[in-house]
Amino acid sequence: MIREIKPFETYSVRNEVLRKGKPIETCYFEGDNAETTLHFGIELPTEIIGVVSVYQVNNKLFDAEIQFQIRGMAVLETHQHKGYGALLIERTEKYCFEKNASVIWFNAREKAVPFYKKKGYTSIGDSFEIPEVGTHFVMFKINS
Repeated sequence: MIREIKPFETYSVRNEVLRKGKPIETCYFEGDNAETTLHFGIELPTEIIGVVSVYQVNNKLFDAEIQFQIRGMAVLETHQHKGYGALLIERTEKYCFEKNASVIWFNAREKAVPFYKKKGYTSIGDSFEIPEVGTHFVMFKINS
């Protein structure tokens, strides 16, 4: 059900959920093709319905040497609230902690903060705006 996918396989879900109404080109994120980046997708028999990308990127808010950033976490609206997002996060965490990550961090949309808090993530700092996307919070989890 969850498999490693190519960067371009994330674009249709990113476009539908995260960049709705914007050109598909806005769904390419810097670092998508980096050697240290990995993309996961949840595939049902006929389509990929959820995606998440993991980048080995350090955030100056954390002192940890090995950090991973989650980006582009998205599940198609018709498949939300069915546990697919939780499965993607669990798979992502497993990968990061197998790679000895001390911290997993990301910029969470305001409406997604409660979901991530249920998964054990904590917010740090004040909210901030990403132009044309909305209010976000930096969230993180430390490998214990």
